[in-house]
Amino acid sequence: MRARFILNEVGIGLRRNLTMTFAVVVTVAISLSLLGIGLLSNAQVRVMKDYWYDKIEVSVFLCGTLSDSASCPSGSVTAPQRLEIQRDLEALPVVDTVYYESQSEAYERFQERFKNSAISQNVTVDQLPESFRVKLKDPTQFAVIDSAFSGRPGVDVVQDQRSILEKFFRLLNVLRDGALAIGFASVLTAALLISNTLRIAAFNRRRETNVMKLVGATSFSIQLPFILEGIFASLVGWSFSVGLLSGLKYVIDDRIAPLLSFTNFFTWNDVWLSSAYLLGTGLLVATVASTLTLRKYLKV
Repeated sequence: MRARFILNEVGIGLRRNLTMTFAVVVTVAISLSLLGIGLLSNAQVRVMKDYWYDKIEVSVFLCGTLSDSASCPSGSVTAPQRLEIQRDLEALPVVDTVYYESQSEAYERFQERFKNSAISQNVTVDQLPESFRVKLKDPTQFAVIDSAFSGRPGVDVVQDQRSILEKFFRLLNVLRDGALAIGFASVLTAALLISNTLRIAAFNRRRETNVMKLVGATSFSIQLPFILEGIFASLVGWSFSVGLLSGLKYVIDDRIAPLLSFTNFFTWNDVWLSSAYLLGTGLLVATVASTLTLRKYLKV
């Protein structure tokens, strides 16, 4: 069958079902956009994990005048205890760097962080503990520090920042999974709409298809124009979804990123990769929905 004839049949089908085709394009665009947002949400969680896990520190708080743990029976940590703890920390193979923070440095950091809060007026230097802030080569190796220094004389408590971030990332994972679920549900809706549109088109053109069968046309050549109609609608809808995702990236780079400078955001490569996944999904859904529908309703 000549390509010109096939394209002509596709054009006829699109014009006859212009309203339904428009509905399919809009539905595919919205569906793929929602799925794309889910994919970009997944990329954002990954980027934030890489960014924050690289900055995670373990804080080894030393005994102070207000410490009441069993490892602080005599009050504040002594100078020999402090020196021994620092040496042992630096000797561990999992440790990258060790930074000592005195009480005065801890007070300055506290005042800077809570400078606009009333609590900053009620805290004195001696109430804040001195500590060692430890950066690990692998943030997952916190247990090594915890087992070696928890309960040790001079050590009040060992705190892992990763435990705080894990709660935040669990929330992000829930939101990401929700976005992906909505996206996949929307794609299913688009598949059903494509199926209904092609079923109506096949019914409206049943006389032409019967004539084509009588003159020797194969089932595939009869079904091909209908399949191409579904693919065409999916490609147009996909192009709109890519434009929406690109617009989202521009807004994040121009408006949001300057305000939230404490983290990184997904890159343009993530946008293009997600767009490629959306293209494959759109073509697959359109082809499968078209083929199954025509096999059932286009009896030739």
